[in-house]
Amino acid sequence: MNDTKVWYITGASKGMGLAIATRLLSKGHKVAATSRSVSGFDQLAAFEGLFLPLEVDLKSTSSIAESIKRTVDKFGRIDVIVNNAGYGLGGALEELTSEEISENFEVNFFAVVRVVQQALPYLRAQRSGHILNISSIAGFAPGVGWSMYCAAKFAVSGLTESLANDLKPMGINVTNILPGWFRTNFAKADSIAYNKNQIEDYAYLREAHEKMNSMDGTQLGDPYKIADAFIELVNSENPAVNLFLGSDAFNRAKNKIAELNIQMDSWKEVSCSTDFGS
Repeated sequence: MNDTKVWYITGASKGMGLAIATRLLSKGHKVAATSRSVSGFDQLAAFEGLFLPLEVDLKSTSSIAESIKRTVDKFGRIDVIVNNAGYGLGGALEELTSEEISENFEVNFFAVVRVVQQALPYLRAQRSGHILNISSIAGFAPGVGWSMYCAAKFAVSGLTESLANDLKPMGINVTNILPGWFRTNFAKADSIAYNKNQIEDYAYLREAHEKMNSMDGTQLGDPYKIADAFIELVNSENPAVNLFLGSDAFNRAKNKIAELNIQMDSWKEVSCSTDFGS
């Protein structure tokens, strides 16, 4: 039985997206991949017939709509949406400008909204499909120095869990992907932006940023194994709504859950005191 699928992946010309696309193509899947410039896809030219490079502006609804239509026109259907495009934004909230905040949400959150909105008419017509929104472990257990990036990823996680409830009756699955650190270019300048304004009192946040930069090239996660996890996920009869990727993300999430349980128990009396009759 041929279980290959048609995948639509955003931000696929580098990093995690490129690794996912490359692995899927090597396994015979069909991949439509977006980037701001198709010149970034030169290394995938050997997969002609299986691969559709798409130059897409993720801030433009019409650009996204056209790219999804082209995907269906070429491959006849669309099975899996992978919202991968995004970038980090470091800095204290007080230091960030409204422009820096808006741009980060545009790419990390609103692009996800636009892609899902434009894909849903096709998935609804099929009564099938799987949407994989790549959030981050930071969208569940925040680190230090990334408040706005964490906020955007929390938004992705909240949207994704809600969509999972809303779309399940139509046969459409939705999964929130929460990766830890993978050995990609995410720690490099083209994937992370930092606040331009700096306040001396927040100098300790720069230390946290430097710690992340020093991890570059030593991260635990193998980005090419993400596609294998995704294939298992979309072929499952009972796919996860939240999937943590990497032992670091898994353990960080477990620690967060344990801390939350302790905190809830210690404040249970106050929590319940607001009921009528309490």
